[in-house]
Amino acid sequence: MIYLDNAATSWPKPEAVYQTMDTFLREKGANPGRSGHDMAVAAEKVMEETRVLLARLLNAADEKDIIFTLNCTDSLNLALKGLLKPGDHVITSSISHNSLTRPLRKLEHGGVKVTRLPPCSEEGFVSPADIEQAIEPNTRLIAVTHASNVSGVIQPVAEFGEVAKRHDIVLLVDAAQTAGALPIDVQAANIDLLAVTGHKGLLGPTGTGGLYISKRVELGTLKEGGTGTVSESEEQPSGRPHMYESGTPNTVGIAGLGAGLRYLMSRTLADIQMHKQTLVDRLLDGLAAIAGITVYGPRDRTRRLSVVPFNIEGWSPDEVGAVLDQAFDIKVRTGLHCAPAAHKVLGTYPHGTVRVSVGCFNTLAEIDFLLEALAKIAGAEPATLAAGEIR
Repeated sequence: MIYLDNAATSWPKPEAVYQTMDTFLREKGANPGRSGHDMAVAAEKVMEETRVLLARLLNAADEKDIIFTLNCTDSLNLALKGLLKPGDHVITSSISHNSLTRPLRKLEHGGVKVTRLPPCSEEGFVSPADIEQAIEPNTRLIAVTHASNVSGVIQPVAEFGEVAKRHDIVLLVDAAQTAGALPIDVQAANIDLLAVTGHKGLLGPTGTGGLYISKRVELGTLKEGGTGTVSESEEQPSGRPHMYESGTPNTVGIAGLGAGLRYLMSRTLADIQMHKQTLVDRLLDGLAAIAGITVYGPRDRTRRLSVVPFNIEGWSPDEVGAVLDQAFDIKVRTGLHCAPAAHKVLGTYPHGTVRVSVGCFNTLAEIDFLLEALAKIAGAEPATLAAGEIR
């Protein structure tokens, strides 16, 4: 079996992730911060160690500015709904993932004004100059996706940060695809809010994520409840991170996330990035040699992530995905990838594309096998799908 759907979730995980989660549940699986016995203390220590690791990866000055969440969507909802009020203005891109698009649409119904900028090129790049030109007196937030899960296009967030800093506007970055895949320095890039998920590039389990909140931003809470701190008060604690972390956390998942971060740091981000680039280069060169295949995304390979969308003439994306799965045991993603606006820019709406997304454990041999399979599909007729003739 060949797994090439890492933009949806990375798989497999480092062996240490499995072992850490198993050991945690067996030896430290108490409720962190809720008791004074050694198991609860050990569980709390695991959480704080992971918080420090994530802060270090993002170059956050204070680990208390890292809030644990369930996923990137959870983080984005906290950032958007905790910050914006009726009458505020937001500038965003028209090609974002639904995790950013949908909460903004709901806030728009409640009186928040949203300006959605189209990309300045067919490849999906958003212009910092266009963002600056769209600023209004009531602009409160610039909300952008760091890299597209559809095309892999990487946006110049540091340049967006310069615009935000000049105008004293908050910058929110959706780093679902880039945390663990690209270097991110929240201080150098003037990022005020950064949403990450644990189960993709950070190599942790599902149900984990985080939100970085800079010191110059205060968010309202979306939920209140038990935090294990200031239990004598009926008011929500005001200190970070606990004011945003009500309820029993996914401690075993956070332990696994910590193991993923340690693996990432031990192997180094640059090493993993270089490995993925080698795989993507082989894939793009191979796809270019197969007649009938159209590849989408930036032509400059240094400006795209390890995400490669394509279509095969005469085949729907779903048909290609089904053949790859059933005849070759290759796992890819097909369709709109929860980002229909991005497909409209690419010209692949409403059917979408076949998306290959490589991970740090994929190999050149797997890419070569995929290319052989795609060559067979491209040279066959879709009717052979039902006949099972493609092998």
